[in-house]
Amino acid sequence: MITTIETGRSYHVTGDKPQSIQQELDSAVELARYQAMKDGGHGILVTRLGPGTFTVTVSADVPYGTTQESCQIRTPRPRVTIGS
Repeated sequence: MITTIETGRSYHVTGDKPQSIQQELDSAVELARYQAMKDGGHGILVTRLGPGTFTVTVSADVPYGTTQESCQIRTPRPRVTIGS
C-alpha cells in the first residue's frame, strides 16, 4: 500500500508479500521520479524502515538522476545485567 506523506515528494510503502512490495515501491519511485525531473537538481532516496516498510522521498541530498537506498532498521539491544 502506498500512502502519500507529501504530494509528489514523499511516500510511505508497506506490504507483506515481496512481489506486492516491489510493485508498490516501483510505483512510488515513478511518482517521485516525475517530481524530481520536474524540479531538477534532486534525486530519490528509498529508505527501508523495517520488514515491509519503506519511504520513497525526493531528496536534495541525492544527486539528480540517481536513486539511492538506505536501511534504518533498528534491532533491539539485549539487556545486560552486571552483578547479582
